[in-house]
Amino acid sequence: MKIFPRTYRCAVLSAVKHDYVARGVASHPRFELAVVADDPQVPDWAHERNQLLADAFQIPYVRDVDRALREFDVQVAIVSSEAERHCDLSIRAAQAGKHVIQDKPLTNRTSEADRLVTAIEACRVKFLMWNRNFLPGVIQAQQQIAAGYIGQPLAIHVDFYFAKDAGPPKGTRLPGYPPMEWQAFQIAAHVDGSDGAVGQDPIGELSNEGIYPLGYVQTLVGSKVRRVFARSTSHFHQVNADNHVEDLASITLEMEGGLIGSLAVGRIGAASHPSGGEIKIHVTGTTGALVISESRPEVGIYYRNQPPKEARQRRVASENDFLLAENFIQAIEQDRDTILGIRASREIFATIEAALKSCQSGQPENVD
Repeated sequence: MKIFPRTYRCAVLSAVKHDYVARGVASHPRFELAVVADDPQVPDWAHERNQLLADAFQIPYVRDVDRALREFDVQVAIVSSEAERHCDLSIRAAQAGKHVIQDKPLTNRTSEADRLVTAIEACRVKFLMWNRNFLPGVIQAQQQIAAGYIGQPLAIHVDFYFAKDAGPPKGTRLPGYPPMEWQAFQIAAHVDGSDGAVGQDPIGELSNEGIYPLGYVQTLVGSKVRRVFARSTSHFHQVNADNHVEDLASITLEMEGGLIGSLAVGRIGAASHPSGGEIKIHVTGTTGALVISESRPEVGIYYRNQPPKEARQRRVASENDFLLAENFIQAIEQDRDTILGIRASREIFATIEAALKSCQSGQPENVD
């Protein structure tokens, strides 16, 4: 009989994007953050962010990823670096025999995605892409579909409008001024949380946020996407326009079994919504339909002299972080896949890549 540790010790391999994944894992009593680590050659701003997380949890920060994986008796690696380094860090962790929890997106290169799939499966470790599939509304939708309340699903649509700013509105750059530099903007915007995909490579909202609505599609209807048709634009934010990446997109999905789907994805600015944005799931079946608001349950809080950027609508009763961590434990201890494992994550990546290709070609594109 295999004996599992009471507490899984975790190495946080970079926390330069956001530290919410590491904090989410640590919210479960069976996970313990043991060390923060990164490569020595990362820039000073990255070291500073890593040190802040280490200080918050009173754990060491080691400027040597391989040493941290080797010497700190960890079983799990949590990866939240720049998108272009995600796969490299996850592969090194898998090859060291560590289970992997990774921030989105999977990567920004197909070759890296394939390398990661090979490493995870060859090393026989578990992989979880951090996601939102355990939010109360998503769980309720899944339960109602499984119970047959709407019959056999025929179509699904997800609105994923993310109400967050990304710097100056499009059209505000004066003639003759240089374009906004992507990484410099993201580093500066981290202070108030308005940064998106930090890194050298500009990434639009399809790559950055598309995992969430596509994760809902996988969870709720379970059909692989075979072909897509997509349109995108830089509509709201100057930094996206300057770097030729989308902040608004739509995708039509042709799925196996004759199912159809569609997504609307966008970072639409804080002024557009009193809290996080309009995020809804619509599922049509043979005998009924569902419309689920991802944010419910929520409460509205309004008071005199309320700060303009403070969210008016606040989610309650969400245990998404805890349930994701619990799902990861069950995958390890019962030898099963996670709610968003490496193969499912690779399929989402391929769907987004096909959608980006369709945006350029103006034609439907097959999902490879």
